[in-house]
Amino acid sequence: MASNFLLFGMLIAICSVVLASDPSPLQDFCVADPNGPVLVNGHACKDPKLVQANDFFLSGLHLPGNTSNQVGSRVTPANVVQIPGLNTLGISLVRIDYAPWGINPPHTHPRATEILTVIEGTLEVGFVTSNPELRLITKKLEKGDVFVFPVGLVHFQRNVGYTNAVAIAALSSQNPGVITVANSVFGSNPAIPNDLLAKSFQVDIKTIDLIQSKF
Repeated sequence: MASNFLLFGMLIAICSVVLASDPSPLQDFCVADPNGPVLVNGHACKDPKLVQANDFFLSGLHLPGNTSNQVGSRVTPANVVQIPGLNTLGISLVRIDYAPWGINPPHTHPRATEILTVIEGTLEVGFVTSNPELRLITKKLEKGDVFVFPVGLVHFQRNVGYTNAVAIAALSSQNPGVITVANSVFGSNPAIPNDLLAKSFQVDIKTIDLIQSKF
């Protein structure tokens, strides 16, 4: 009986390790070395003797992003690409600027949960749950409000005011990734066949062709 409990305990421990999505660091830091010759899941470590304060530093996040684009928003990232010292630490940051009525269009982060706080302005935010429920959970946020977008779920933000808006969001990955729904569906390279998209969206092929031409 004791051996059965021991076996059961070992299986739980093994499963816990296998299911862990982001292992804890095994050293003080592992500053990313983008030129490292070794291919790893993430980035190879820079020689600790060569690490300096600037490897953990980024300036300029106080500067507004240029929102003069089709969606009226700009995301300024602070992830492992901009801050090599984030490598293996499982966290990153973005600043999001919104023109009046600008949007951060529906997208998903495949590797991170996001927690967003409004610095200036008023935002309408929301996310959609997975199949089959597909429930829209949405809320209007004012300055100082905080909202969470669970990992992997499609979400969005929209400035519902007549002035610029600013938000800061933290993400639970050094490299959360982003998949913008419209861009990936209508702007893939090579393109998804238009007849397949027409059937998926239950519209005619000419409509799909028109949408794809915009991406």
